[in-house]
Amino acid sequence: MRQHVARRKDKSGSATLSVFKGREARLNRAIFHILALKGPLTIYDIHKEIKAQRGIRQTRYANVNKRVRDLEESGYIQRIGSKRNKAGFQSSIYDLTSKTYLALVLGSVNLDDLLMRVDNAKALEIMATILEAMRV
Repeated sequence: MRQHVARRKDKSGSATLSVFKGREARLNRAIFHILALKGPLTIYDIHKEIKAQRGIRQTRYANVNKRVRDLEESGYIQRIGSKRNKAGFQSSIYDLTSKTYLALVLGSVNLDDLLMRVDNAKALEIMATILEAMRV
């Protein structure tokens, strides 16, 4: 006998990516938002911007540091250079990757709406691109 597991339906019709789930989701979104608006920044500068945002002001530098490094490891953020900080040490500068922009778009797309708007040729093109990416 099969058990039925109840699933919560997403009313928006969009799929939620793992980068936008869990306890890190809010901080991930904040980091993405800051880098998208301000451009490439150091971890210290990202933390300074986060402390200015309502609701996440109490976020510690260590948490931002770990999040940025985890996002870099998973390919959402890339190190693009370094600069000398006030203490005389080199600080890495981070920026968003194309993967991040794709995740932001996919996170806001209503899949039902997309399928209603796309014609057969575009649907085939999207499907081919997805299948090609899955083979890699």
